[in-house]
Amino acid sequence: MTPLGSAFVRTRGWARTHPLAADGVLAAGALVCMGIGSFAEPHRGDGVPSFDARTPTTLSLVLVVLGAGMLVFRRRAPMLVLLGAGLLTLIELITTQQPAPVFMCAVLALYTVAARTDRPTTWRVGFATMSVLAAVAMGLGPGPWYSQENFGILAWTGMAGAAGDAVRSRRAFVDAIRERAERAERTREEEARRRVAEERLRIARDLHDVVAHHIALVNVQAGVASHVMDKRPDQAKEALAHVREASRSALNELRATVGLLRQSGDPEAPTEPAPGLAQLDGLLDTFRNAGLPVEFAANGAVAPGRELPAAVDLAAYRIIQEALTNVRKHAGGGAKAEVSVVRVGPTVEITVLDNGTGGATADAPPAADTHSGGHGLIGMRERVTALGGTLTAGPRYGGGFRVQAILPVMNRTGENA
Repeated sequence: MTPLGSAFVRTRGWARTHPLAADGVLAAGALVCMGIGSFAEPHRGDGVPSFDARTPTTLSLVLVVLGAGMLVFRRRAPMLVLLGAGLLTLIELITTQQPAPVFMCAVLALYTVAARTDRPTTWRVGFATMSVLAAVAMGLGPGPWYSQENFGILAWTGMAGAAGDAVRSRRAFVDAIRERAERAERTREEEARRRVAEERLRIARDLHDVVAHHIALVNVQAGVASHVMDKRPDQAKEALAHVREASRSALNELRATVGLLRQSGDPEAPTEPAPGLAQLDGLLDTFRNAGLPVEFAANGAVAPGRELPAAVDLAAYRIIQEALTNVRKHAGGGAKAEVSVVRVGPTVEITVLDNGTGGATADAPPAADTHSGGHGLIGMRERVTALGGTLTAGPRYGGGFRVQAILPVMNRTGENA
């Protein structure tokens, strides 16, 4: 910015923070101009004003001083200042029969009214000021009604109103732009906070699913190893091997999930794909190795060429994982589970059934699940709801529990397949 531009910005900032002082400076400048105009005679033959042929009256000087004093308060009471300046102008027009320098105060006051009020008020007040001053000047002035001084009153009042209205419009436009920018900034901040909250919730769900599944398997296999350690050491070794495998899987999945928090470009960030139905056989085997018989059926929803979108694929995997974890933890000994994944038009249906005896108390509805301190069903419901699907979970007639999720399958363009 140039030195002149910097000085202008500083001056404007000072005027905004000290409005009364700025108006005082303006009033002093107007007083000087009106004082010079009081001694000027514009009707010299060569067209150049003369300053040695006219002497203002005492009343004219008093009116000029009063008018300049009123301008100090032009922003505090613009209407009153305009009314006072107009009355002073009328007095000078009526009493002196000469061009009235105090008219300059009326022009500045009208500009202030136009800049600080609305357009209808500017039109009404400006027309009234123009009409009254021009009518008095034309009717009582020393020259003919069509003299340039009289038309000058019309021109100056019109320009004052137009200039003030333009300044007000520009100020309103700038304020609107600033407000939109601030609102957009607040919206971006709110959107960022919402995205952070959603990401935290998603990571919390993934951590819960991973930890709950693998720790449940570790607990079961550790119990088996402890029970048969003395009598059947071979079976105990097999159970401990399953514990080791479940622990390794848990660590790998935890590393993949926590790796999402790494900064982009980190060479240590995991590159393994997120789990999905393609890894479902391995998931089911972990439960079978833990002693839970699981039957699986699908109608080609997981076949090559019919892969689900990543979000749906991950949600289906996690729902089956959490549902089977609940079966293993709560359905009781001797329970069996059935898993089915069926593609039906634009949706995929995931169903997990068990015939356990602890269904009503283990896989309780959301209220009971929350009361018991668990978040499994809550997490499943949040996953399904986020994708626009539905989840039903409850005891089966005759015993056991049933979890069914219906997820909409979206294509790459974001439309239903």
